[in-house]
Amino acid sequence: MKENDSSEMALFEQCVDFLNNIVGIETSFRKIGNKSFLPGLLISKGTIIIDKEALEHPGDILHEAGHIAIVPAFERLGLSEKEIIKRKNREGEEIMAIAWSYAACIYLSIDPFFVFHEEGYRGGRDFITDSCRDKNYIGLAMLENIGMTVNEKKAKRSNLLTYPHMIKWLRA
Repeated sequence: MKENDSSEMALFEQCVDFLNNIVGIETSFRKIGNKSFLPGLLISKGTIIIDKEALEHPGDILHEAGHIAIVPAFERLGLSEKEIIKRKNREGEEIMAIAWSYAACIYLSIDPFFVFHEEGYRGGRDFITDSCRDKNYIGLAMLENIGMTVNEKKAKRSNLLTYPHMIKWLRA
């Protein structure tokens, strides 16, 4: 990570604090070299391992946390990035991780482009951010289905806040 970009570093530290103290996803710092899918981030046993020197896009931490957050609790502690790729519902989980990370940005008052940067999402960044801006949230129905948030209609009936507000940050 560019040490001289203090605003990006402050956002990254805010994300780490959020994950450790509000969500309950552990982070740790150590050298990982090129052992990971995303430069500077590795998921191992449900923990996000961070190599600050190799980290290219600090906002990726929220997306990776989304992968951990949306799996069932009994699977979380054994989760690694190699297992994420092999999961039966990996495409759906990828969409839920996108929706989760967007909700995290809104909760933290962080510009979503911090997570949805130009080099990520296989050229789909604008589709994702445009959909969110238009409130056509991809992944909302799936997050609802696993009890993490609600849509506007259900929120009005149950007196809850609607997505991108989350009822809970970790799947049961």
